[in-house]
Order: sequence, then structure tokens, then C-alpha cells
Amino acid sequence: MTRKKLDFRADAYRNVLGFVFRQWAYRPALVGIIILLVIASTLAEVLVPVFSGQIVDAIAGGDAAGDAIRAFAVVATLGLTSVTLRWFIFNGIIRLTLRIMADVVNNGFHKVQRFSTDWHANSFAGSTVRKITRGMWALDSLNDLLLVALLPSIVMLVGASIVLGTYWPIMGLIVAAGSLIYIGVTVMLSVGFVSPAAKLANAWDTRLGGALADAISCNSVVKAFGAEIREEERLRHVLAKWDKRTRRTWKRGTLNGTIQGFMMVFMQAGILGTGLVMWQRGLATPGDITFVLAMFFVLQGYLRSVGQDIRNLQRAVNDMEELVLLDKTPLGIEDKPNAKAITIGEGEIVFDRVTFQYGAHPTPLYDDFSVTIKPGERVGLVGHSGSGKTTFVKLIQRLHDVKSGSIRIDGQDIGQVKQSSLRGQIAIVQQEPILFHRTLAENIAYGRPNASRREIENAAKQASAHRFIMDLPKGYETMVGERGVKLSGGERQRVAIARAFLADAPVLILDEATSSLDSESEVQIQQAMERLMEGRTTLVIAHRLSTVRALDRLLVFDKGKIVEEGDHQALIRLNNGIYRRLFERQALELTKGLVA
Repeated sequence: MTRKKLDFRADAYRNVLGFVFRQWAYRPALVGIIILLVIASTLAEVLVPVFSGQIVDAIAGGDAAGDAIRAFAVVATLGLTSVTLRWFIFNGIIRLTLRIMADVVNNGFHKVQRFSTDWHANSFAGSTVRKITRGMWALDSLNDLLLVALLPSIVMLVGASIVLGTYWPIMGLIVAAGSLIYIGVTVMLSVGFVSPAAKLANAWDTRLGGALADAISCNSVVKAFGAEIREEERLRHVLAKWDKRTRRTWKRGTLNGTIQGFMMVFMQAGILGTGLVMWQRGLATPGDITFVLAMFFVLQGYLRSVGQDIRNLQRAVNDMEELVLLDKTPLGIEDKPNAKAITIGEGEIVFDRVTFQYGAHPTPLYDDFSVTIKPGERVGLVGHSGSGKTTFVKLIQRLHDVKSGSIRIDGQDIGQVKQSSLRGQIAIVQQEPILFHRTLAENIAYGRPNASRREIENAAKQASAHRFIMDLPKGYETMVGERGVKLSGGERQRVAIARAFLADAPVLILDEATSSLDSESEVQIQQAMERLMEGRTTLVIAHRLSTVRALDRLLVFDKGKIVEEGDHQALIRLNNGIYRRLFERQALELTKGLVA
């Protein structure tokens, strides 16, 4: 294993253990009490072999029954003390671990919720959930390993070396040196040999979870194309990689355990051999040999535990590494320090010399881009796919940050305000609405969770959703399924529109909000939308140009620039204009459809 790889794995241990210790630092009193109890409990075990040897010497002498009884009483007291202290230790560990696990999940969820849309677009939801839950349970293992396993082992090894060294320095030296060699070799094998393989195995475990979630969440598409066998073959490919990586990890772990076994045999021979030689030379009594044997068996148990604990520590570190990396990942779009909540009144939107480009794209989509949307103005955004329409509204929501320039709403730079306050005052109806697996009432009231049932029903009536909701067996208490799968496309769209009605935000964004509705409902919704837009700044991303004819102004985008501007009547008169070509093409397609 190269030095570079060892350093890389050492960084992983530092990151993960540093994360755990920071969690402990939030509860110093509880952690401190647990550590003190662990030390006291282990020291009680260290002293048991000493008094066990005294019992044997007293019995062998034949005339010191009182000494044997006193030694026995001490051994019994030490045993009871150790057991009692461990009861308090485990209760403390339960309390500590559950609190930290809850915090880890809350903090992970808090961060994932605030990651940029780019991050979510490039991440599997199933993989993200797997990282958080696997890391949560790995933290449970780490707490047990560090406080209940490794700390007592270290106390025992140090205490045994000191006690044995007090009787026979050579024996203390053998135990100390053997323990250090054993632990050192075990750590090197775990960090440099097993851990890299385990990291790759975990990466494929994450990919396996993502592949399962991706196929299951898109099951309707799989069924639509009869692609079950194809998806199973795709999963088999991932499983084959997962099997190969996991098998290698387990084999390396087995080899690590075998090497530890050989080291244990050599250490056993050294300790027992030294004890026998000293007994042959008359330097040790039967009680001393009993003491050495008892101490060795206790040490042997702890050393075996240390080997297993270090392997488990390596596994837990690998399991938790992705969660720690998630915790260290920058949000992408962050609130400025001391950012204040925005207050939107009239809803004037100004793009002031904005330059923006996606990621590492060589050229900006917007370059020195400026436009003003007046308060209460109803504006349609028109253009070919990729012309910049969707990016325009995403920048208004601050789903991306501009490279230069500013975007202001009512004179307030949206880059300087709290994102939650900004988005909370912008209602949006997407072309493909997404619903939570909750009741219809909860979905409609998502923008105003404290809305009354009457307000929820009024919003549904305005969106022509009330009738179909009341026809359902449970009405507004109907669970809609994951992402609203139990509803038709038109029904989901109407629920999303009702959600926008109830939000009653000063800025409204409609991404072809009537595209999934039948003709009768579309007419009703268009009338409702006219009422909803009144007095609100409204942006309509137009795919069907028939929906924007009555808007105040149309902005025609092409390659990140506004190339045409005006109302429908003005733009339709422009010879060779983009809007005119698009409108005529759609009108021609509609005519062909009617003739057919």
C-alpha cells in the first residue's frame, strides 16, 4: 500500500472521528460521565486477577483462611462493582447515541433540503437516503466501539502492563510490547488493506440502492414499455459489481483476522513461557502463576476484542464516510450572513446587467442581460427549447446565483435576502406537478399549512378540482400516493393550481399550467387564472402560444437574449419574426389535426 493511499485513508478516519467527536462535544457532561464510569469499571476487572492469585496463595499456605476469605470478598465486590457500573454505562450510551442519531438525521435532511437544484439533478434520491441512514447506524456502532469496546481495552492493556510490571518488569514489558505490536499491525492492515476495498464496496452499495430506487419510482414507465426484464438485467450488472467489491472486502477482512490470530498465539507463548521459567527458578509461587494465567485470559479476551473492534471501526468509518462528506459538501446556493427576509409588495422584477452561465459551460447563457417586469404585469416567456425561458424564472427564485449584475424585486437584491422568504412569496405551477404522498388537503395547503378547510375547498373550486375530489371515497383526506401517482395527470395539475390559488403570493409563475387539462376544464381554469393574475406580477412560460394571446407583454427569447418584445398583436405583424413563425407553425399543426 503506497504512502499516498495510507494518507488518504488516514484523512477518512480523521474526518469521520472528528465528526463523531464534534457530536460528543455538544454533550460534554454526559460523555465525561460515561468515560469515567468505563475507566472505573475496567480498573475493577484489572484488579480481579491480583486478588485471585492471593486466594490461591492463601489456600496453598493452608493457614491463612482469613486472607482467602478477604481476597474472595474483594473479588466478589470488584465483580459486582464492574457489572453495576456497566449498567449505568449502557444506559448512558443509549441516551447519548439516540440523541446524536436524531441530530445526524435532522442535520443531514436539513442540508439536503438546502442543496442546489443542480446537486439534486445529479443525485439519486435513493442513494442520498442510503447515505444518511447507513451513516446514522454507523454512528451507533462507532459510539459503542469507542466508548464500550476500545476505551475499556486500552484501559485494560495499560493497567495490565502496569500491574504485571510491578510484579515482574519483564512480564510487563512483554505484555506492553506485544500489545503495541498487535494493535499497530491490526490498525495498519485495517486502514491500508481492508478499508480501501470497503470504501469501493460501499460506493457500489450506494449505487445499488440508487438503481433500485430509480427503477421502482419509475415503475409506471417500466410497465408502459414492458421493460421489466431489461431493468432486471441492468440491476444484475450493478449486483455483479457489488458482489465483486464486497467479496474482496470480506476476504481481506478474513485474512486480517487470521494474521491477528497468529500474533495472539505468539504473545500467548511469550507470556506463559516466561511465567513457567520463573516458576521453575523459584521466582514465582502458585498464586503468582494463577495471577499470570488469570491476567492473560482477561488480556486475551480484550486483545481479541481489540482486533475485532478495529475491524468493526474500519467498517463503521467506511459506512459513515459518505455521510460526513455530505455534511462537508457546500450548499451551492447559500444565504449571506445576516440575510434578512424579503418583503414583496407590488412585485416589480428587475434584471440589471445580469451575467449567468451553467457550471463549467464555456459561454454564459445571459451576458449583460437587462429587463424590467412592471408591478402587476402579466408577461409571457416564449422561445425555442434552450432559449433561456426556464432559466429566467429559476434565477428569479434564486435556484442559481448570477455571476455578475443583480436581480431585484421591489428594489431588494434577491442575492442578499433569505431564500425561504423569497420563495415563500412566489407561487409556481409547474408543467409536471409533483405531489407529496399525503392527503389532498395537505397538498393543496402546502403553501399555507394553517389554512382552514373552507379556504382549501374554495381554492379547489377555483381550480375546478373540488368536484373530482368529492367523488373520491375519502374526499380531501384521500392519500394521493408517491408523487401523486394515484391521480391522473389532469387531476394532479388541478391540485397544483389549487395550491397556487391558496398560496396567494404577489408573484406568480405558470409553466404551461393548463397543459394537462381537458378542453372544458381548461376554459374554466383560464377564467380562474385571469382572476388570479389580477393585481399580481405573473410570468407565463408558454409552450402553447394560444395561452398567451391575452397577456400584457410577450418576451421572445433566443440563445439567452430577448430578441422580440410586445403583445400578441404587435409580434404577429413582424415579418420573419420568431414569434410569428412559432405561432403559424402551431396553427398549421392544429389545422392538420382538425382535418385528420
